[in-house]
Amino acid sequence: MIKQAIIPLAGLGTRLLPLTSVFAKELLPINGKPGIEYILDECIEAGIKEVIFIISKKKEMIKNYFYNDIFYKKIIKKKKDQRIIKEYKKILKYKKMIKFVYQNKPLGTGDAVLKTKKFIKDKFFLMLLPDDLIIKKNCSKSMISIHKRYKSSVIASMNVNRKTVSRWGIFKLNKKLDKRNYLINDVIEKPSVIVAPSNKAVIGRYILPKKIFSKLSKQKPGKGGEIHITDAIQSLIYENHKFIAHTFSGKYLDCGSMNGYIKSTLEIAKS
Repeated sequence: MIKQAIIPLAGLGTRLLPLTSVFAKELLPINGKPGIEYILDECIEAGIKEVIFIISKKKEMIKNYFYNDIFYKKIIKKKKDQRIIKEYKKILKYKKMIKFVYQNKPLGTGDAVLKTKKFIKDKFFLMLLPDDLIIKKNCSKSMISIHKRYKSSVIASMNVNRKTVSRWGIFKLNKKLDKRNYLINDVIEKPSVIVAPSNKAVIGRYILPKKIFSKLSKQKPGKGGEIHITDAIQSLIYENHKFIAHTFSGKYLDCGSMNGYIKSTLEIAKS
C-alpha cells in the first residue's frame, strides 16, 4: 500500500511573477484556500499518511505557514473565534503528516526527488506536482487502485490537442490494458507535432518505484543542465520496469501560470 507522498516545492514560480517575487506560489489562495491545501487534501483522501515537502531556503514561508502556533494561540486566546479555531486545527492535522527536505539549487525535478531518498520506506511512493490541480475526482486515489491491480508504476495522463504536444511530456504507448490504462514504451519530453508518438500527455501525478533513486544518483544532467525525472523513468522502462499511463477522469487545472491561476479560481468557485 502507498502511504508516502513527495511534493517538490522549491521552484521559483516565475510564470506567476510579480506575485511570486514576495510570496510562495503554493500559498496563493485559490477560491480562498491556499493551493497546497488542495494537494494535501487529495493525499489524505487517497490514504497517504506522510507527505515530504521539498523546499528551498527561499521558500521557508511554506514551513512557517504550518509552524505558526504562537500566532494562532495568541489570536484564539484573545478572540475565541470558531472559524480561526477550525483553521488552526486543520493546519495542526496537516503538520503531523509533513516532513521538510531542502533543495537549495534548482537542479530539476529528478534532483528534488533524490533529496527524499532516506525518507522513503516502501517499494513505491506517490509524487504530486503542485501546479497541477485535478478536481471533481481524486486522481491519486484512482492511481493507487491501478497500482494495486497491476503492481506497477503509474503516471497520470490526459489527452491533449495534437497541435499542443510540444508543451508536454508525451507517452509512447505500448499495450492497452483497459479503457483508461495503457502500458508505455517511453516518455518523450516536448516532441514536435511531427514526431509525437501520441496525444497522451504526462500530468503531475506519479507513482514511482524506490528503484528510481539508484538511477537518479548516477544520472547526468540533461536539457538545461537539470536532472529530469523523465530520463530516470526511461532508464527503468528500458530495463522492463512496468509503467502505466492512467487517463484520469477528474478535471485538470493548471495553476502555474497567471491565466491558469485565475481560471482555476473561477472553476473551483463554480464547483
